[in-house]
Amino acid sequence: MEQRMSVVTLGVTDLDRSQRFYEDGLGWTLSSAQEQIRFFQLNGLIFALYPLDALAEDAQVPNERAGFSGMTLAYCARSKEEVDATLEQAKGAGAHIAKPAQEVFWGGYSGYFADPDGHLWEVAYNPFWKIDETGNVYLDAP
Repeated sequence: MEQRMSVVTLGVTDLDRSQRFYEDGLGWTLSSAQEQIRFFQLNGLIFALYPLDALAEDAQVPNERAGFSGMTLAYCARSKEEVDATLEQAKGAGAHIAKPAQEVFWGGYSGYFADPDGHLWEVAYNPFWKIDETGNVYLDAP
């Protein structure tokens, strides 16, 4: 297997509400919509929204969500100010701020929000990583 990820799919309880959150609330551009799935083309990755029950059925696992899922998504910001602005935008779109932005032990600045289905997003500024003009993030400068 190549060291890459192609698609991140979130199971959601209300497909239209989740689409509005990401599209209208966060300002993302919807790339494709079918009856039961929504796609957003990101920088080299596809982000998808799919009904939670159908996703669990497709994976042949029980739909048992409770508490922390053990996974977060992350948005790397170019500055501390962008972290603050992004968290405010998410809050204005209906997200719950799980952890306000603050200086963190590893030398960066981050906070967390939960989307309408409780999926956690970290919004972080990491002064040790580089972000190119298309939004790709590098551990070391390319």
